[in-house]
Amino acid sequence: MMTYRSRKDNTLKTGLDGQITIDYLAAITIFIFAIFFVFNYTSGLFTPFNSESDEVTLIADRVAVTITEKEMGSGDMTTTNLINRENTETFFSLLNNSYETTLSSLGLKGEFSSYDLNITLEHNSSTIYMAGKPLPSVGNIGQTKRTVLFENSENNNVQTATISVRVW
Repeated sequence: MMTYRSRKDNTLKTGLDGQITIDYLAAITIFIFAIFFVFNYTSGLFTPFNSESDEVTLIADRVAVTITEKEMGSGDMTTTNLINRENTETFFSLLNNSYETTLSSLGLKGEFSSYDLNITLEHNSSTIYMAGKPLPSVGNIGQTKRTVLFENSENNNVQTATISVRVW
């Protein structure tokens, strides 16, 4: 009868490959640096496509609230989106006639930064009023649209309108 013995050699294995723990550590470190470099480089590829439109959109929101509730508002504290026809006409003519002064009063002209403005009031896709500079073809444009109640005090007619505020 033959017995098979498992042969266990507990002696230190020495081979010709020369790989030790420090070699594995160096290889993993180089691999991690390579992955870090690839992720860092690819994120830099998309940097030119980032926009600052969040900043100008926030400014457009602030301007929309200011002009809707203070400049063109009817004075009714219970309805914040109710704008008066006379106040609206006054504001749009003021924006068209003294553009720079109106921008300063809205906080869009400063010593370090300045913005341009375009405001449109529409009802059923037809323009009622439009004021400000024409929109540029390139650049970041922040836009806010707000639904308002447009009140005509002459005939007590109230209609829904959309005010678009664009800042760049």
